[in-house]
Amino acid sequence: MTTMRARYRGCLLGGATGDALGAGIEFASLAEIRRRHGPAGITGYMPAYGRAGAITDDTQMTLFTAEGLLRDQQQPTGGRDAPAAIWRAYQRWLLTQSGTPPPAQADGWLISQGFLHHERAPGLTCLSALRAGHPGTARQPVNDSKGCGGVMRVAPIGLAGGDAFNLGCQAAALTHGHPSGYLAAGALALMISELARGRGLRDAVTSAISRLEQACGGEQVTAALTAAARVAELGPLGADALSVLGEGWVAEEALAIATHCALTAGSFRSGVLHAVNHGGDSDSTGAICGNLLGTALGATAIDPDLLAGLEGHNVITQIADDLHDVFAQGQPPPARRYPPG
Repeated sequence: MTTMRARYRGCLLGGATGDALGAGIEFASLAEIRRRHGPAGITGYMPAYGRAGAITDDTQMTLFTAEGLLRDQQQPTGGRDAPAAIWRAYQRWLLTQSGTPPPAQADGWLISQGFLHHERAPGLTCLSALRAGHPGTARQPVNDSKGCGGVMRVAPIGLAGGDAFNLGCQAAALTHGHPSGYLAAGALALMISELARGRGLRDAVTSAISRLEQACGGEQVTAALTAAARVAELGPLGADALSVLGEGWVAEEALAIATHCALTAGSFRSGVLHAVNHGGDSDSTGAICGNLLGTALGATAIDPDLLAGLEGHNVITQIADDLHDVFAQGQPPPARRYPPG
């Protein structure tokens, strides 16, 4: 029996593991991956950013999403505004990308973690939208981007209860204004929510497709996710054929590739390796697949060597436990780590 805590840990640790597996080959073509690592591609962490097991901006922003959710819970019930709290958390993440110490008003435990203060190929859309200084919404978009920078960071929202689809869309729309950019995020958050409650992956995908079919502008994401599920019924696509679902640079393609690889996975490791060994956005597809498989299978399904080599794994585990204690157990967030704001 997989415990709820194991699912919460699996979600964040699984996403970070998939991210770190893809980090070393993010910008490599499939031909380059095979030339360097053999016909099967990579089988473990490759050096990236000066070490093996390094996370990228995908996991950095995912952790700040979680921080925003937790800090919002410090507000009185009537004063809570999760999208605004997540926006403030992303502004703190932006400070970690400047290369200078954060100002005194940038409080909280997460921003004090030194391993997060490194540029790891942050998405230009995220940077430009956050630097513009005003959050976007679906009704007042800040741009027309549907890059995968919105979907790759929202998995913690599926662990926070409430309407995960709606909040996932709101969190992504802060920086990504195209409907596919934020609806893919809503779909992922909803799937994580379903998996955290013990539903199967295929049922979670069906729920997401049903919700997307009701959403204005959801045609692209609906088609991509439907194709991923339909092809999965025939078995896993080979690395060459995976491109039929896209390359993962845009939101609906990243979600489709990750979902297909999760649906056809024989194990956590095989699933995330399938999700990164292609010529597209390997770290983002790996991260999303890892979120899905980690939530579905629990943290104990993640191979010990992958956990041992993962950058920041103790911090990631602590945040997962804090999400569990607050949103699954109803405890208040520890004020020392998560002050209001």
